Amino acid sequence: MIHGTKVWLALISLGLSFATGAGAQTAISDPKPATTTKATTPAAKNGTKPAAQLGAPVMSYGSSTAPITMEVFTDYECPSCRALFEQTLRPMIADYVANGKVRLVHHDFPLPPPGHHYSGQAARWANAAARVGEFAAVEAALYDNQPALEANGSLEKFVAAAMSAEDFKRVEKEMQGCVAPGPTSNPSGGVNFAPSRGACSLDTHIEQDIMLGEKVPVAATPTYVISYKGTRLPAGSGIVSWPILKQFFDSLLSQ
Repeated sequence: MIHGTKVWLALISLGLSFATGAGAQTAISDPKPATTTKATTPAAKNGTKPAAQLGAPVMSYGSSTAPITMEVFTDYECPSCRALFEQTLRPMIADYVANGKVRLVHHDFPLPPPGHHYSGQAARWANAAARVGEFAAVEAALYDNQPALEANGSLEKFVAAAMSAEDFKRVEKEMQGCVAPGPTSNPSGGVNFAPSRGACSLDTHIEQDIMLGEKVPVAATPTYVISYKGTRLPAGSGIVSWPILKQFFDSLLSQ
């Protein structure tokens, strides 16, 4: 598995031909629940996050009724994934996700060593944060600090800095038994299971994402699947700028 370098040059032509069904496929199934909220859920009236958060991690932004869904398979140590998040997904979240046009769904696809020593464990921290409603903050922290993360694997420090001390204690509790390294994808297909798999309740969700990615199939990170009103287009990979992606979304929404 390598980082995504292919730019999806046919974005606009795909969008314009969508109405005729060109390249359309049945939507892939999402093993994680849909949500009508952003990844960060508002606190309850007493100032604590609702206990219902402590189930399957919610790793999506926006409304489940949005006409466009963009699913992104990503790795926190992947430079192309970081560039896509910071240059494209951040402005998209602030604009088209916030305005109900797009729902963004995160899928973990951690790549294996030797190139990626902390990807599986980073995915665990993100899933743990998602269980307590802090996914958005931790996703941003992991990407923002990617160079330092790769240098020394200081995951815990960056996660702790992204939230309150009280919330971090809750995240730490979710990470109990999750001894590094975490699960990763296998270049030959399937999952490289973590040694602490049985003791880490978060691994199931990461493994589900990896297996879902195999169905796409994910040949590089980042890979994204865009669906319009329940029908998905062929997967794309690599970095696409927000202006180009926005133009593509507009072409879908105008049909």
